[in-house]
Amino acid sequence: MKLKTLLPLAFVLAVVAVPRGEIIEQILVKVNGDIFTKSDLEQRQIAALRQKGNPIDLKSDPNNVQLRKALDEITPQIMVEAIDEMLVVQRGKELGYTLSDVQFKGVVDNIRKENKIETDEQFQAALKAENLSMADLRRNLERSMIAQKVQQNEVLAKIGVTDDEARKYYESHLKEFTTAPTVTLRELLVAVPGDPKVMNVAAEDAGRARAEEIRKRVTTGGENFEKLAGEVSDSPSKANAGLIGPLSVNDLSPELRKLVESMKAGDVSEPVRTTRGYQLLKLENITATQTMTLEQAREQISEHVFTDKRKAEFQKYLQKLRAQAIIEWKNDDVKKAFEEGSKQQVTAPSL
Repeated sequence: MKLKTLLPLAFVLAVVAVPRGEIIEQILVKVNGDIFTKSDLEQRQIAALRQKGNPIDLKSDPNNVQLRKALDEITPQIMVEAIDEMLVVQRGKELGYTLSDVQFKGVVDNIRKENKIETDEQFQAALKAENLSMADLRRNLERSMIAQKVQQNEVLAKIGVTDDEARKYYESHLKEFTTAPTVTLRELLVAVPGDPKVMNVAAEDAGRARAEEIRKRVTTGGENFEKLAGEVSDSPSKANAGLIGPLSVNDLSPELRKLVESMKAGDVSEPVRTTRGYQLLKLENITATQTMTLEQAREQISEHVFTDKRKAEFQKYLQKLRAQAIIEWKNDDVKKAFEEGSKQQVTAPSL
């Protein structure tokens, strides 16, 4: 967790819009007796807008049309998350989950360390900048901890991945466990001076002749390609004895791929004209397509399947809590936002 700077005060006041003299909170909904207020909603709206990283310039938008649109977009999801959080935290408290003094101190120490806050005064100032008290911080941390423990113990601990599920995932996602062939080459470049778009017959002939002469020194004279590349190549790869790769075969140009596939390890190509000059390529090695076995891929498969099952099972768990809850709506617009958010959640495509 890292402390962040609040939005400009004018923006906050425009969103919150609570008169200084107002004391009584407007209750929007009761969930099993616990209340969710107008201020609770506004705080979440501010946080969501800030997270989007697209603050609204109120001066250029005096009628708040852009702000209203942004709030209409984010409020349905906010209400779903708020109600679900209340239900999960309530369940956690039923199970006896709390944040101990020792745990709270440990979290605070970590926050101070991550933010390089050395004194209590600095920490209090940082909290004030976030419009938080120490009690607010503890309450937020405890709610987060309780929600995590409920999900872990009530949902995740009961999820497993069967052999049949693993096999089905493997068979339908085989590409995820297949590695394309790779190729490692060495190059030696004989640069041809001048504009490559303008034919200079003399320079072309000289460059090609030199490249052919170097190739003969390797193929018939027995000289070491790697040594020659480090001595006479005009390419920057000269510093690495001409080494290129390993490269995925799928990333090669069609022409280069065709050339490489016609070669065996140790072969040196005929001179190849490039925009830089004449290039000699030596094939160091090429690997075959490799596909992990089911057993080799099992850990990755389990993570994928578990993640998908976790999302589905947690949604079922939340639906169960909602069905068992007594939810008393005090504001029709907020109720509609919640219903819209629930509808979006059901129709959202699976990841």
